[in-house]
Amino acid sequence: MSVTRLLASALLVSTILVAPAFAASPMAELEQALSHDGLQKVKVKGLDVVFARPGATLAGYGKVKLEPVDVAFRKDWDPERTGSRLKLRAEDREKIRSGVAKIVHDEFAKELQTRGSYKVVGEAGPDVLRVNVHIVNLYVTAPDTNEAGRSRTYTVSAGEMTLFMELYDSETGEVLARIVDHQEARGAMGRLSFSNSVMNAGEAQLIASNWARVLRNALDKAHGIGKK
Repeated sequence: MSVTRLLASALLVSTILVAPAFAASPMAELEQALSHDGLQKVKVKGLDVVFARPGATLAGYGKVKLEPVDVAFRKDWDPERTGSRLKLRAEDREKIRSGVAKIVHDEFAKELQTRGSYKVVGEAGPDVLRVNVHIVNLYVTAPDTNEAGRSRTYTVSAGEMTLFMELYDSETGEVLARIVDHQEARGAMGRLSFSNSVMNAGEAQLIASNWARVLRNALDKAHGIGKK
């Protein structure tokens, strides 16, 4: 199954996760798509949907090849500039997209390499785990374009985004796991707060670091690091 179709499945899964009133049958179809190549559904604390290859282990991987992060906005996201009735410009959209991609990539690299013991490398190898991270359904509540004279905008949440991540053996290309998880930024503990680029970046960093921590914990557990 192509990456495009899998991403489409992840988009629909994230929609169902946000609006669970949908019938169970669409979720069953989507889970079938995510497990089409033999993966089986497993429970992982802190993640919504995880499929893993039976018998697969991360114990043999001491390095990580972290691919560039892809980012896609939610289909209905068509915001106005903060403090203005003008629609966000294409260059502003791209700035947000590339900014979120960098934040997510950097947080994964930092968690794995700095806080963990897994070197981030650029080439495949027998002990290299390839990680593909996609961000789908990105929704920024009040995008800040950093323009002088803008009025303040207050929000409860900076926005939301969904992770679609695949783990591969870097040499064989075999998929070891597939993950979908939806997260919403909560800002200042759910209180109304000033929305700006600093807050938005901070919320994105927090969500990305939590996702990266789950991956590092899985690697640590496979290597017998930390609590048994």
